[in-house]
Amino acid sequence: MKAVNNYLIIEKIKPEAKKVAGLIMTESTDVDNSYCKGNVISVGNLVEVLKKGDVVYFGNNAGHSITIKDRLYQVVMSRDIVLVE
Repeated sequence: MKAVNNYLIIEKIKPEAKKVAGLIMTESTDVDNSYCKGNVISVGNLVEVLKKGDVVYFGNNAGHSITIKDRLYQVVMSRDIVLVE
């Protein structure tokens, strides 16, 4: 699969559950974290700064999900990336 234009295909990296006051905070209950972490799988031809293999952060509501060969990916625009590790 290959991303086109300003799009990126990202595989989300699941955050580890953390404990707060004895409670286990899951991804859905962690209100302090408004960003997702992911691994770039494919970069569109108009994206200049990012490359395959980069670990990036993007907004929880950025892009849309797509399932290919039983794997879930996130398709986001390059402008939705806020941080590169």
